[in-house]
Amino acid sequence: MSHPFLLLRTAPLRFVTAATVLATSLLLAGCATAVPLTPAADATNVACADVIVHLPSTVADQASRETNAQATGAWGDPAAVLLHCGVPVPAPTTLPCLNINGIDWIEDDAAAPTYRYTTYGRDPAIEIVIDSEAVSGSTALVDVANAVAYVPATGSCVGAEDVQLPTTGATTAP
Repeated sequence: MSHPFLLLRTAPLRFVTAATVLATSLLLAGCATAVPLTPAADATNVACADVIVHLPSTVADQASRETNAQATGAWGDPAAVLLHCGVPVPAPTTLPCLNINGIDWIEDDAAAPTYRYTTYGRDPAIEIVIDSEAVSGSTALVDVANAVAYVPATGSCVGAEDVQLPTTGATTAP
């Protein structure tokens, strides 16, 4: 009967090398790669740093992922929630605006089932892109609300009922 140690010791060097390469490959395959993202124009804004360090480890029951760009976040494998801090501050719009946990979000469903939410009334603005087939948009927005609140609100959404139209000096004809 041969001893396993003796078999390994007498095995050709190329077998040992091949086994080592295979084991290393299997270990590396188990590691998730960084999510490739592009930083937003104002990603270096100090307020973005406050947001990023306070991002939760899970969003909509999806684990956080490493990203390769400043002021970004990602959750899920494959990534179902993406965050960019420092996107352009949106101008007034007719798109729906939702207030979730004190944060106003403009909802853009043009690419449904992928939804884009952008903070309104905060500078820098934060954008979250959500795959609604994988996660709930409202749950994701609730989960990131505490981190997003590190950018102070300077304005808020208003509805048509909140807008006062200027009065005209209309007169009646005699």
